[in-house]
Amino acid sequence: MAAQREKDIAQQVLEQAGGTTARQAGIRLADKPAPLWQLLVLVNLVSTRISADIAVAAARELNKAGGTTPDGMAELSWQDRVDALGRGHYVRYDESTASRLGECAELARERYGGDLRKLAEKADRKRSRLSAGLQEFKGVGPTGADIYCREAQQVWPWLRPYIDKLSRKGADRVGLPTSAGELGELVDGDDMAAFCAGLVRVARQDELAEQVRGTAAAGKR
Repeated sequence: MAAQREKDIAQQVLEQAGGTTARQAGIRLADKPAPLWQLLVLVNLVSTRISADIAVAAARELNKAGGTTPDGMAELSWQDRVDALGRGHYVRYDESTASRLGECAELARERYGGDLRKLAEKADRKRSRLSAGLQEFKGVGPTGADIYCREAQQVWPWLRPYIDKLSRKGADRVGLPTSAGELGELVDGDDMAAFCAGLVRVARQDELAEQVRGTAAAGKR
């Protein structure tokens, strides 16, 4: 009974809070160079002390402007990037972020030929080495690397289940186990990234956590 209850709660997390941050930003994540780069840009934006909604909006504007690949981002002028960030209301850090994204594009082109799958290959598909490689991009720290891996597990099954600290906090808030192994058994592998994103939202939003708990409890009766 306990196992079924946990699966019911996990399903409520998916239904009420799930959905990757990449999807919110309009990124069709796939094991391909362009979307993997777009995810890195999104992570860079989210890593700054600014709301996730604004970071998502800014990522959309940068993609519209042509920054969908490292080449595209590098070809945008610094002012083009500043303007795109401004349209996404990412104004507090727009100038420094515009410079930082240009540097990230150059690193992606020079070291990986614009293809971040080569970063995974270089890391020999080891999480710690992938995290270290991601943190070589200016603006991406340990938390940013966690976000990237949490989202990328959607298309890189070898990362699953990737459960970071904030996902564990969300799991605890709705009465789920916090170990990666146990959480990984509650949803299909292809749903793991969306599930973890939902747990993060639950960790941050009291009302949402209460809603998930309440719906799951009502279903049990």
